[in-house]
Amino acid sequence: MERANATAQSASGPVLSLRRPPRQRVALVLSSPHSGRAYPAAFLAASRLDALELRRSEDAFVDELIAFAAALGAPALAALFPRAWLDANRAPYELDPAMFDAPLPAWVDSRSPRVAAGLGTLARVVAGGAEIYRRRLSPGEAKERIARCWRPYHAALAALVAETRQSFGRACLIDCHSMPSRQGDGTRQLADAVVGDRFGTSCHPAIAAAACDALAACGLAVARNHPYPGGFITAHYGRPAEGVHALQIELNRALYMDEAKIARGPGMAATRRALERAARAVAAVISALPAPPQAAAAE
Repeated sequence: MERANATAQSASGPVLSLRRPPRQRVALVLSSPHSGRAYPAAFLAASRLDALELRRSEDAFVDELIAFAAALGAPALAALFPRAWLDANRAPYELDPAMFDAPLPAWVDSRSPRVAAGLGTLARVVAGGAEIYRRRLSPGEAKERIARCWRPYHAALAALVAETRQSFGRACLIDCHSMPSRQGDGTRQLADAVVGDRFGTSCHPAIAAAACDALAACGLAVARNHPYPGGFITAHYGRPAEGVHALQIELNRALYMDEAKIARGPGMAATRRALERAARAVAAVISALPAPPQAAAAE
């Protein structure tokens, strides 16, 4: 049995869900930063879009796909706030100055490719390119969202990774996402799953290979790093030389949901089993890797 679900609170309510097993048995941490669906009423009122359109940016139900984590013996962290409100898979201040009614500080990252695409820490558009806001935001609104949502999420994630490394001498973060079944040009997504390791920099190659093999063994078409090599979380937490590995797994939404209605589909159970098989394969590999020098010295 897993421990009772824990949440972190802000003034506007809970912002994250953390599920822990009674005892952590594997050197894994699972995260779902984009599956939140608690839309603040003020946000809905300020948006040009209706609730269904806003949900196009969600990795809907990925938090449910990683619900096996406790039985595996791993903690699972999920954002409760929606990606359209704040994107935890970005650096804290990737912001588009055109979205704001006053100048932003000079140190804000306004030139990243994600900002240029309208998908910064506070997104300008939803998936598909529709503009979110009726008005410009104040810089204070961005600061408040980052303080209420981004910082608690990453404080929790960093703590889980550090605790896991301390307990096992190594740790692997699996950051879980979903992808549209059609690409930006309207053509069908060729892969059922994409495993991203930042082109070999965020984890030991055997870890990514194990995830790819396990997903393929479930009958899925698997790609590696294309078109999704991993975002901020994978790049920020993946430090293989220090014994901390990170990879991103993207799952095709057509596998498990009705994308038009944003509703669970008949493939939920099979997709959950495939993801669990990949996590178990990664856990086996990480347990067999030699501890990095720092961890070995501590042990």
